[in-house]
Amino acid sequence: QVQLVESGGGLVQPGGSLRLSCAASGFILDDYALGWFRQAPPGEGRERVSCISSDDGTTYYADSVQGRFTISRDNAKNTVYLQMNSLKSEDTAVYYCAALQGVCSLDPYDYDYWGQGTQVTVSS
Repeated sequence: QVQLVESGGGLVQPGGSLRLSCAASGFILDDYALGWFRQAPPGEGRERVSCISSDDGTTYYADSVQGRFTISRDNAKNTVYLQMNSLKSEDTAVYYCAALQGVCSLDPYDYDYWGQGTQVTVSS
């Protein structure tokens, strides 16, 4: 059974940090580009925050998080991470990880597998 399971979300004050993890099971991450999306509020479209390619580890970031967020992958652990620093209130959202057998894409409909999401709330 294919699964992506996110963890690490929570409540943090502005300026704080969180590290999200996404563990895969039922398939091998090596051949997949891995993206992090966020959605806020419910019903709005999903914005791609970051993506890391499967071949050379090239990373992509939305302008809104460039310099604050870092995506990484550990294929041995079948896990992708999103380190989020200097968090702002506008980062509040549900964060999803997604896997795409291909190259990184901005379009969420291109992704093959999705996690269930983890809530990140940035508030004082």
